[in-house]
Amino acid sequence: MALSQSLSGTVHVQNLGGIDETELRFEPGTTVLTGRNATNRTSLLRAIMAAFGSDRASLKADAEAGQVSLELGEETFTRTFQRENGTVVTGGDPYLEDPQDVELAELFAFLLESNEARRAVARGDDLRELIMRPVDTEEIEAEIRRARRERERLDEELGELDDLADRLPALERRRQELRTEIEDVEAELAEKRAELDETNATAEAAEADQPSQDAAMERLQAERSEFNRVRQRLETERESVTALEGELEELRAELDELPDAEDGADVEGRLEGLRERQSRLDGVVTELQSIIEFNEKLLEGSGGALDRLLEDGEAAAPTAELLPDGEQETVCWTCGSTVEGGQIEAAIERLRDVRQETLEERAAVRAEIDELTTTRRERRERREERERLQRRIERTESELADRRERIADLETERTDLETRIEELEDEVAARQADEQDELLELNRAVNELEFERDRLRGDREDVEAEIEAVQSRLDRREQLEADREAVAAELEELRERIQQIENDAVERFNRHMAEVLEILDYDNLERIWIDRRSDGEDKRFELEIVRSDPDGAVFEDTIAHLSESEREVTGLVFALAGYLVHEVHETVPVMLLDSIEAIDSERIASLLEYFAEYAESIVVALLPEDAAAVSEDYRYIREI
Repeated sequence: MALSQSLSGTVHVQNLGGIDETELRFEPGTTVLTGRNATNRTSLLRAIMAAFGSDRASLKADAEAGQVSLELGEETFTRTFQRENGTVVTGGDPYLEDPQDVELAELFAFLLESNEARRAVARGDDLRELIMRPVDTEEIEAEIRRARRERERLDEELGELDDLADRLPALERRRQELRTEIEDVEAELAEKRAELDETNATAEAAEADQPSQDAAMERLQAERSEFNRVRQRLETERESVTALEGELEELRAELDELPDAEDGADVEGRLEGLRERQSRLDGVVTELQSIIEFNEKLLEGSGGALDRLLEDGEAAAPTAELLPDGEQETVCWTCGSTVEGGQIEAAIERLRDVRQETLEERAAVRAEIDELTTTRRERRERREERERLQRRIERTESELADRRERIADLETERTDLETRIEELEDEVAARQADEQDELLELNRAVNELEFERDRLRGDREDVEAEIEAVQSRLDRREQLEADREAVAAELEELRERIQQIENDAVERFNRHMAEVLEILDYDNLERIWIDRRSDGEDKRFELEIVRSDPDGAVFEDTIAHLSESEREVTGLVFALAGYLVHEVHETVPVMLLDSIEAIDSERIASLLEYFAEYAESIVVALLPEDAAAVSEDYRYIREI
């Protein structure tokens, strides 16, 4: 691709890593930082990373503040580092503003030795999270969660319809029973009315000369009607109380089934502690990097830089020419004693191991924070469900108390009516004597039958209304089943979409790893590819390798069986493939390469030539013997 001039500018670094202060031109194309180890090449690369938005740079150990600025045309991008209360605080306006773009760059564009993608391959980690991290699947995942909730809601409603369907035959039988009972009561009522009419006619004929029934009989009829009304209301309230008691029992049972409400203070305390721990680990990582780079600079400044040359895959002894008479000693800055340079270099290597362990511990702390955050949300949901049930129980208990109070009032009213009716009956009996007993009994029977008929009619209306409501809900079954089927299909389609995205990502990684491997052209490394494996919801992306022996026999192998240099090469192949798969060059215009000594110089030259077609700018740190094999047209920086 044709290179633009957009990356032409100046990088200025002050007090970062092992660098006191330096300035250099930043250009499109390939820039080679050549020199021996501990010459601040890595510090410069980390400073460039910081200018683009990374936090992986470190403040110089003996400095209180530092910064890097990148001037491109009329724009200047800066990152500042300030030591405050024992930790380093970053600020400024980097080239990349979006944190996701920074993360993409750190994964697949800033390919230093500590690069997460390279290290994950070297350790044999599951690669799924690394491969899918830059892929935006959050919207699809949210749709999957929504579809799951909708499916659960529909399943619950269909289950309720099943219960209603089971209940419908009993309601039908009850309606028919009520119809029969009403018919029987109406027939008996007709007989009693006819008997009452006949008795009244006889009494009227015998007492034609007597005044009509007096007011006492009228009051008696009115009190009996009121008594029947109160009795019906009393039965209705008692039925409501029974229903409320059943509902209250169900609510209490549902509340008892819920787990006890857990105090969130322990989770909040642990979260606060973990966040403080993460902050401390961030500080430790920064300080360790500062110490490492300070020692590297000290080693270089004392003339004690040690070269590690690769001979037959093994580390050669330090060169004897670095100090006069073959000496390789320097003064330890901590205790002032004279020590061999190799001892300092070994100490630096141990510090690198400690820093890597600290990074892994920080990742574990982040994972625990995510887990505790989920636990806190689940506890809150359970607490809210418990509070909802408790509110319903309180409302039900309140309504139950009100209805029981109304029942007590109605029972009192019924007792008063019974007393008044008895008094009126005695009064009528006294006035009309024995001949009125039959009329009284018939009137009482008619009133009771009318009450019974009205009660049965009310029950029938309630049952018919319930049947109508059940049938109305059952009429929705077909639509609910169709909705459920549609949601299930949508859920399957979303899952397939996620799977297809994963398949596409793996396929592209495998294709680009094959391209990079073809460029490297190793005789004994035939193929590297990613194998998708799953066990239910657990998915893993594992790296598989095909090798060949000197006789040409081909066999499968794993990362665990490779040598350290072979793991380094495989990790770099994976990271470079990620650069191509995620088209990082469209977002991050620079590629940074360091610690690639495991690849011989000719293959390094081929890689640089290939990736120069994508990256607008490549900055690579090389040993002098490796730099000698790459193009002379590249820009070389030999002093920092």
